[in-house]
Amino acid sequence: MEKSPKPVRDPKIVYTKIFINNEFVDSVSGKTFPVINPATGKKICDVSEGDKQDIDKAVAAAKEAFKLGSPWRRMDASQRGRLLYKLGDLMERDAEIIASLITLEMGKPFLHAYGETLWAAGVLRYYAGLADKIGGKTIPIDGDLFAFTRHEPVGVCGQIIPWNYPSGMFTWKIGPALACGCTVVMKPAEQSPLSGLHLIALCQEVGIPPGVVNMVPGYGPTAGAALSNHPDVDKVAFTGSTEVGKIILQASGETNIKRTTLELGGKSPCVIMDDADLDEAVQFAHDGVMVNAGQCCIAGSRTFVHEKIYDQFVAKSRELAEKRTQVTGDPFDPNTQQGPQVDEEQYKKILELVESGKTDGAKVECGGAAVGGQGFFIKPTVFSGVTDNMRIAKEEIFGPVQQLFKFKTLDEVIERANATTYGLGAAIFTKNIDNAMMFTQGVRAGTVWVNLYDVVHPQAPFGGFKMSGLGRELGEYGISAYQEVKSVIMKIPQKNS
Repeated sequence: MEKSPKPVRDPKIVYTKIFINNEFVDSVSGKTFPVINPATGKKICDVSEGDKQDIDKAVAAAKEAFKLGSPWRRMDASQRGRLLYKLGDLMERDAEIIASLITLEMGKPFLHAYGETLWAAGVLRYYAGLADKIGGKTIPIDGDLFAFTRHEPVGVCGQIIPWNYPSGMFTWKIGPALACGCTVVMKPAEQSPLSGLHLIALCQEVGIPPGVVNMVPGYGPTAGAALSNHPDVDKVAFTGSTEVGKIILQASGETNIKRTTLELGGKSPCVIMDDADLDEAVQFAHDGVMVNAGQCCIAGSRTFVHEKIYDQFVAKSRELAEKRTQVTGDPFDPNTQQGPQVDEEQYKKILELVESGKTDGAKVECGGAAVGGQGFFIKPTVFSGVTDNMRIAKEEIFGPVQQLFKFKTLDEVIERANATTYGLGAAIFTKNIDNAMMFTQGVRAGTVWVNLYDVVHPQAPFGGFKMSGLGRELGEYGISAYQEVKSVIMKIPQKNS
């Protein structure tokens, strides 16, 4: 980082209303909902609670903005790119306040939230560069015919984003949609609407026309359901749990057939071979499951360690977790590495799963309990002696809980790595290129890392196999999800003889 960012411990809350047609408005019902600081358990403020009526208004605005001949549809693709690039600049300008809002509402350590926001600005710049490079093909079909394809925007996009990476998920969704020329109605997570509303206000500041982007805070069963079920929404993009993803997928086919992308849960394997650089592997595996207090869909929550180095790996993992416990606390403190879980529901779910691990016979090497005091803090936890049949081995915990498994052979660990309904990420640590290539081919996961973990860049696609999702985000693959391909076939007139 070029400068030392300064957190705003008590940021002024400016935006608390629904954003439709470039205006902040109250919900139709007049209802609000509280936003809670997870570090204290206390209310920060109230935000307008949108429901079906508000979604209807937002979709109508987005539909109008998408009409042929509208300012947005007539805008040059290169100009859309310039707006996206400027939006990235404004995110960077406001990174300290955006990060402070994220820290306040979901508990991410400030420096991590700041880094996330700068990274997210880079996503917008990547899609800004792609905006005027979207094109079709000419196709040499048989006969006296000329054929070509047009890549057109899919239309009105409903986008439902999670709370764990608020600024990142905002750009993952809005960047490709706007680059393609779509219009958007976004629902932020009810736990983290404040940063989202600040980000959507920047869209107005940057000069994006009215109706092109809209944001409706609210709850999943009301606002989220209305958006995914709306007949005038052409596409739904959702990031969140697999359980909710199933509901979204079903709803997206009830009133029409929406194009749907889903980035869902994971139980990702992190495999440590006996020839790995041990200290490096221990650090990556630790960070891969503990970052963001374990609240990461790609978390390497199943760490498989070769039996020859297992005991060493367990000892080093315990040492790192104990050190992390010492820097768990106030997320505004620059020394803090781990903040609270996002809310009481997640906090209780994680602790219940930790207890199940103890009951099932796994050994607690470190942590295994709440920190105590105010807020929703859980001690960094390491389980050893984990077996594949335990609940903690099968269910997504979404908390700072590392599970260490023992294995003997590569063939065995590939089979065990694939023995899950999920398939989001995977990693192998080894100095043997043959083993690395065999693993990358054999494991069923959307992203596979070799000798590192959780490295994500805007240029590379991200998504899951199996119940970890549908489609891909980021990269050129991510932009295709916001396009329809139209074939145009023309008769070539013949010259009179």
